[in-house]
This record gives sequence, structure tokens and C-alpha cells, in this order.
Amino acid sequence: MKPLPSPTRSLSQPEHWLRILADSNPTAIFVCRESILFINRAAAMLTGYSKSELTSMGFKDLLRPRSNRNVLTLVRKDGVERQIRCSTSYVSFDWQPTSVIFVDDVTEHVITEAELYETREWLGAAQRAALWVAWEWHPDTDDLHVSAFADQLFNLDVQATAPTGQDFLALIHPKDRDRFRRAMEELVKYDSDLVNEIRCVTPNGEIRWLSESAVAIRNTRGQVQRVVGIAHDITQQKVAENALFQEQDRALVTLSSIADGVIRADARGMIDYLNPVAQRLTGWSLAEAYGRPAAEVYQVVDEETGIAISGPVELCLEEQREMIFQGQRILLRRDGSRFPVHDSAAPIRDRNNRMTGAILVFRDLSQVRRVEEEMHHLATHDPLTGLLNRRHFEASMQEIYYQSSGSLSRQALCHLNLDAFKLVNDTCGQAAGDQLIRQIAGLLQERLSQYDLLARLGGDEFGILFRECLPSEADQRAQDICEAIHHSRFRWEGKTFTPRVSMGLALMSSASTGPDALLSAAAAACFVAKDRGGGRIHVFQPGDTAIAEHQGEMQWITRIHQAFDEDRFCLWHQTIQPLNSQTPEPPFSELFIRLIDEDGKVITPGSFVPAAERYGLIDSIDRWVVRNALNLLLNYSHPLMSNQARFAINISGKSLGADGFLDYIIDEFDRTGVSPERVLFEITETSAIANLPNAMRFISVLKEIGCLFVLDDFGQGLSSFGYLKNLPLDYLKIDGEFVREMVDDPIQAALVNSIREIGEVMGLRTIAESVEDEATLDALSEIGVDYAQGYYLARPQPFDAALPPMNNF
Repeated sequence: MKPLPSPTRSLSQPEHWLRILADSNPTAIFVCRESILFINRAAAMLTGYSKSELTSMGFKDLLRPRSNRNVLTLVRKDGVERQIRCSTSYVSFDWQPTSVIFVDDVTEHVITEAELYETREWLGAAQRAALWVAWEWHPDTDDLHVSAFADQLFNLDVQATAPTGQDFLALIHPKDRDRFRRAMEELVKYDSDLVNEIRCVTPNGEIRWLSESAVAIRNTRGQVQRVVGIAHDITQQKVAENALFQEQDRALVTLSSIADGVIRADARGMIDYLNPVAQRLTGWSLAEAYGRPAAEVYQVVDEETGIAISGPVELCLEEQREMIFQGQRILLRRDGSRFPVHDSAAPIRDRNNRMTGAILVFRDLSQVRRVEEEMHHLATHDPLTGLLNRRHFEASMQEIYYQSSGSLSRQALCHLNLDAFKLVNDTCGQAAGDQLIRQIAGLLQERLSQYDLLARLGGDEFGILFRECLPSEADQRAQDICEAIHHSRFRWEGKTFTPRVSMGLALMSSASTGPDALLSAAAAACFVAKDRGGGRIHVFQPGDTAIAEHQGEMQWITRIHQAFDEDRFCLWHQTIQPLNSQTPEPPFSELFIRLIDEDGKVITPGSFVPAAERYGLIDSIDRWVVRNALNLLLNYSHPLMSNQARFAINISGKSLGADGFLDYIIDEFDRTGVSPERVLFEITETSAIANLPNAMRFISVLKEIGCLFVLDDFGQGLSSFGYLKNLPLDYLKIDGEFVREMVDDPIQAALVNSIREIGEVMGLRTIAESVEDEATLDALSEIGVDYAQGYYLARPQPFDAALPPMNNF
């Protein structure tokens, strides 16, 4: 290029036309070295500077620092920024390198691009937020164009793979594919709008629901050029709909299956729903009740007065709070029947806490009332006979006693006890015993007046309160009942029994201290009648010694129970000493139980054991003794206790055959780990003979594990020698009656010696009890008795006292 002339030099004709061409060019032109040498008119207009101003500036002075490499920012003289793109050529001017810069103003283009980019970003964000994809399908080529969000929606790189209509059709769930294909055909053929819900299956197996909307765009000849549509992802909506439908289904199933009636009413109190139970209880179907006032369908009255009560729905809507009704309310059914109900009503509120209606829940209490009546009957009556039970009988007596204080002489109590009940139970079984009880109950009911009270007091015991009868009449009526029972017969499976009854009669005036005393007096009189052979009546009289004795025993039963509850039993011991230093076994102690009364006095067994044996408490006492004796043997911390200590424990004849007693002893040995060889069990001769099968089993089982046995009071029984050979014993304890008199009575001495000889022949060691002086001890030693026990050697003492020495063999 020929160099441009300097401003001072005149222009030639070609140069003149070149300058004119540059000024007429819309592109700004800058000729620069270190400073601008030349600009055209467009450059001056772009920058706002004059040519003279620009020739004193460099081109970089016009640019904002850190402009974009592709698009630069030019700052005009007035401070306005313009976006420019530049292209540069290098020429030689006046034999020096010169740059020619061509500048295009792209400000408007950049703004448009930015706005377009922002619009696209906004549109993409809107698609992602709205979960929809725009698509365009060309039927003639099957080309499919989709917006960018389709990649995320279908988990496919659809932008890179240029999908077709067939590709999208393959994504549709097989059950929805034909339906969508037909809809597209209808759209193309008939220009029908496409609105469809379909399922798509992504490559990872996820199912997504789409709501498809599309329109066909046709050319001037009516041919479809393209189909434009929107696919809206409604998966979450479908999930929510399904959850809502399931919740509604569960609610309806719940309302249909619960036992309570449910009525729903709108804000005006008009019914819009009844569950099946409410329809059954009210007698109204949902179709009949719909739109009716709740008070018309659900009518309640007061149970006592029968007066109509305001409906619960109306009260709930009026007071706008939950209403729970505790009173006795009766529901009037549509057919006129009625039954008791428990009901409550609560308001229904929307999310803005506006009350839109009320819900009523009610329950039929008919069955509950029947159960309550049955429970009351069971609580006051005997289930086997239907008679009053003991508790209600006693309560009724209390009420009658205090209401009849002026006519006590016209009340009498009869206590009955069957004599043959145990025989029937043991022979024929419990079912037969129950039938006998029912038969006797029926017989008694036939012979009572409408004023009398009859109760089953328990087991085979009955109570009759004769009312409005004189003492002589009460005695005669009791005799009639006794004879009627004795003349009756009980038959069971070919067996016939004659029931017998013992009766105790007490006049209310004879026990004026109260009904409890009357019950006690009648029971004591009955016991006396039974103790005298049964089949008779005993009338209570104040001062009756037989009854006093029985009542004393009954008092002991209470005291025994209290002693157990308050831990007032303890063990005492008495030494049993060998009389010969060659005796192969160490000494031992016999244990005795003692009861400490409420005042701290020590009570010996003779006072309370007879009552315990008679009334079934001796088994509990024997268990207590066994358990505590083994605990003592286990307690090596006692200063005089060692692993050589041995105890003799007395066992009542009643306990020999008691259920579970033998197993209890074995379990206690297992629990404590005490060696059975350290325990001797004492059984009296009379109890062993009276319970021989039980005694033999008891002894045999415990001897197998190592226990030893003593036959106590030997010599009292007339058949002692005959039974002795059948019992596997270790010791014979000679009865104290023989021992005490043997020094002065040769016959008694001979009996003691005979018992010793029998023991020696049978390999049994002998123990003489009741040794009370030195002469008796010497006599026993002389005839060869092995052991001695008595006050002369040691008195019974609490276990805290010194134990016998363990080294005198």
C-alpha cells in the first residue's frame, strides 16, 4: 500500500479518492502507530472525539481495561460504553509499520444475545421448575426436537442422539403406547387437539407419568408440516393422587369396619354421610338421610325421664367445640325401637380454621349393659348354682340386721355343710360333685319362703337366713330341710349316694353383737354337728363349750396367718446326745417351731398345730420349717455351725401325702445345695400307720437322695411291730411315757428294752426321749440305748443359743 501523505503534504488525486472512500465506509477505521494517525468519519462518530483529538491519543486509551477478548468495550468521550469487535491489518506507511484497525459497533447485537441467553436460561429454568418439555415432531421425516430438560426427565442424552418419533414411542409404557399412537393419528388426520396422560419407562426402569398436549401446524395446502407439543411431568401429582385415593379408601374402609356409628353433617347441620353402622343403628340409609337435618335422623331422649334432648350435632355447631355426653341417653331408632348410647360430636375445620361441619360418633351400649348386668350377677351370685355368693349374702345380712333392729328375734341363720361331698368327688369326679351341689341347691330353694335368703358360701357349704319366723319355727324348718336332704338320693353313672348334711343354727338375737358374730356362731355350730358324726343340727347357745373350743381353733387360724404375714415364726433346737462313745454318728439336734405372739410371748406347737392340722395349714408350716432348717445348715457364718451339723425335722402326718410337698423338699435341697445326709425327718408312729402308702413313698424317695428317718413315739400303736418291718427307717424314738417311768416300773423298763432289742435286730439305732434325771440316763446306758434326749441333758432353746458340740462321737 502506498503511504498516506502527511497532513502538510498536498494530496494526489488517488489519495483524495481513497480518503473519500474511507470516510464513506460505515466501519470505523483507525490508522495507528503509538498514536492514532488517521480516522475516518465513522470512527469519529463512534468515539465522539474529533479527528484532532484522536490524533493525540492511542487506540488503547479508548478501551476499558480487561475487556473481553472477542468483544471489547470502548468508552466514548461522553462516557457511554459501546461493545465493539476489531480486526487489524499491518501496512508500511512512510516506510514504518503501521496498523489499520477496523472497528464494528456490536453493542445492539451483544445486548440482543444477552437477552436471548437470559430468555433461554429463564425458559430452561421454567421447564425444570414446571417439569415440562417442549417438543416438535416432523411427520414426514419422523425427526423429533425436544428441549434440554428432556435429558433429565427421561435419563437419556436425547440432544446427542437426535431422537425420532419412534424413539419416543419406544419409551411409552406398553399399556399406553397404542392409545398414544391413535391420538397422534387423530391429530394429524383431523386436527384434533391432543390431550393425553401416558406413562413412560426410563432406561433404569423408573415409571414417569406425562400429560401430553399438542397441536398440528399446517402449510397453505393443509398439509401437516410439524406437530408442536408440551410434555408435563405429573409423576408426583399421580403419586399424591394415588396416596389420596388410598387414604380415602382406607378412611372409608375404616369407617365401614369400626363398631361405632359415624354421622357427618355440613355447617348447616345437614347430613352428607353415614357409615354402615350408623345406618343400621338409626334405621336410615345414606340415600334417605342425605340432606336431612341430623336431629331428624339421630334423635335422643333422657333415659330416666324420656324427654327429648338437643342433638349433639346441633350443640356442637352452636358452641363450635367438641361435645362429649356422659349422661344416660337413649337413641330412638326409625322403627320405634330404642337402646342406650354413648355419643360425642366434634367440629370439622378447614385449613383456615373455619368450621365446615361436624362429625358425630356414637356407640350402642346394649351389649355393654348386658355384660355389666352379667358381671354384676357374677359378682353377687355363685356361677355353679345361681344362688347368692358369700360376699353378697354377708352384705345382705348387714343390711337386714341394721334394718331389723326391732325384730331380731324373728331372724335366724342356718349354716349347712354336706357330709358326703368328698366321697362323691373322690369316687365319681368333680363333675359329679358339681351336680350334687346343684341338686342340693334346688332342693333348698323348694323349701324356702319368698322372704328367705339362700347362698352358696363356698365348696359344699350353704347359708340360709330365715326371715319372719320365730325361734321354734326356725328349728322346725331346719329339721325339715335336713330330713328332705337325707331322704333324697344322688345317682351318677350307676352309683347311688344318700346325701347327709350337718347344720348349725343361730338366732340373730343370740348373737346381737352383729351379723359377723351370727355367721361365726352358725359356722361353729355346724362344725360341732359335723364333729359329732354329722347328719344332725346343732343350735348355737351362748356359753356352749364345744362351740367355744371350735371358735378358739378358728382364732388360731387367723393368728397363724398373721404370724406368716409378719414373720413371727422361729426355730428352736434340743440336743440329742449319744450314750456310747462308740456310736458311729455325731450328735444332732431336733428342731421345734415356735410362734411369737403379738406381745412377744413364745407359743409352743401344741397350742396351734392341732388347729393347723384340722384346717389345712400344717403343710405351710412344714414347708416353712424345711426351708428355714436348710438355710440354717447352709449358714456357716454361725459361730457354732459346721458342715457336721445335723438336724431332725418333724413332719406332720397330714403333710406326707400333701400335693407337691415331697417335690418341694427335693427342690429345696437343690436350691441350697445342703447334703441330704445332714437331715433326719421325724414321723410319728400313729401318722405313719394312718398314712402308710404315703409314708412309704415319702420315706423311699427321700432315702434315695440320702436323707435319714426317725420313727417318733414308737410303742404307742398296738400294731407297731407289724408295720415296722415295712418302713425303711434309720432310728426308733422310744415314746417318753415308757422312758419316764422305767426306773420305778419294771414293765415299762422291759418295754424299753424290748424296743431296743427290736431296733438292734432290724439294724436301727434307738433314741430315748423325755430323759429327766440321772437315774433314767444310767438305766438307758446300761441296756444299750444309743441316744438320749430330755430336759436333763438340754432344754429346747432358741437357735441363737449354743449348738451342741460336734466332736463327741
